[in-house]
Amino acid sequence: MSTNVLSTSAAIGFGGVVQEYLWNWENQQLRVVYETLGKGSPLLLLPSFSSVSTRLEVGELAKLLAPNFQVVAVDWPGFGESSRPSLNYRPEIYQQFLEDFVKAVFNTPVTAIAAGHAASYVLQLAVKQPATFSRIVLLAPTWRGPLPTMGASQQIAGMVRELVRSPILGQALYKLNTTPSFLSLMYRRHVFTDAAKITPSFIEKKWHTTQQPGARFASAAFVTGNLDAVREQSDFLKLVQSLTVPLMVVIGESSPPKSREEMNALIALPGVRSVVIPGSLGLHEEYPAVVLEAVQDFLFSSEN
Repeated sequence: MSTNVLSTSAAIGFGGVVQEYLWNWENQQLRVVYETLGKGSPLLLLPSFSSVSTRLEVGELAKLLAPNFQVVAVDWPGFGESSRPSLNYRPEIYQQFLEDFVKAVFNTPVTAIAAGHAASYVLQLAVKQPATFSRIVLLAPTWRGPLPTMGASQQIAGMVRELVRSPILGQALYKLNTTPSFLSLMYRRHVFTDAAKITPSFIEKKWHTTQQPGARFASAAFVTGNLDAVREQSDFLKLVQSLTVPLMVVIGESSPPKSREEMNALIALPGVRSVVIPGSLGLHEEYPAVVLEAVQDFLFSSEN
């Protein structure tokens, strides 16, 4: 397993030191880009999975956290500026990546703030290796991909995934589902709540992210549920019940109904701290200052 951490001159970022971590998966080396900002105790900041996933979505939150923490934000394999090979993207890849990355980059227990679908992966690692994290914050946590949430069976989702992975038709279908107008619709529907923030330049940056070579492979896996680290609500809740580190959950008051139901089930468990703030599934990007205000007491508490 390669744990080389190399400096890179990449200019795209939020003002931190941009580096690359060379990671091997099944004899294939992937370049994973991450960014470090600030000084203090270590904090791992994980963006959500989505067709537009990138560490830049947590960039403003990283800048707000940097005065008190050494913040590390990462582009998941297959997303952002990281390598996007045509792998069969599935939970095992991200489970192993997260375990290896944390081991390579940190040498003490780290605070983890995970958005959206990153929640299950952080929880699984925390249960498997309890000394990895000192505390965990989940931002609008989800565990089920868009198509399964809409009711698609695993068979239908699998057919869609293979279709999008196919060379010519797949590329065409992917482009249709990542047009600026479609991205804008998705943001208005369940990601942001303030339409004024969904500007043409904002959408253009998101669109640019979706058009990188190989972008459709991990995106198709997420949309069709192939990155769902758990398959049932009971399994997700069982992870939380098995935790030995403090947990806080931040929920957007305008979250989609099905997602909100899942989040409500999570915060109903004993010992889970929670707060509801403005926003929806993209609350970490839309309202970073509100997120910080909501979680700062938890981050600085002496609770173990």
